[in-house]
Amino acid sequence: QVQLVESGGGLVQPGGSLRLSCAASGSIYSTHIMGWYCQAPGKQRELVAFMTPSGSTNYGDSVKGRFAISRDNTKNTVDLQMTNLQPEDTAVYYCNAKRYRAGVWNNYWGQGTQVTVSS
Repeated sequence: QVQLVESGGGLVQPGGSLRLSCAASGSIYSTHIMGWYCQAPGKQRELVAFMTPSGSTNYGDSVKGRFAISRDNTKNTVDLQMTNLQPEDTAVYYCNAKRYRAGVWNNYWGQGTQVTVSS
């Protein structure tokens, strides 16, 4: 069983930066795609960024050029550096680990961390 614990959320002014971190239990980095998703009130959960075990990345259109995902395989962590934050980035951010195996996606989620961008 994979467990994910996020940290680093909080309140920041527009234009500011935050760094989110996700600690994963177990050795999953060689097999799982790691990523971040966000969910604003009244909206569906959407992709922020993910990184494959080989290091390939993909970002949501709204965060390209502002956010950067990274992972440390020795520490079993995946981080999200967020810069130039805007009020529309306000959401709960969830860490995700997933693996496609035997025709099925196995998804794991953290409990979420709140990011609020406001002056």
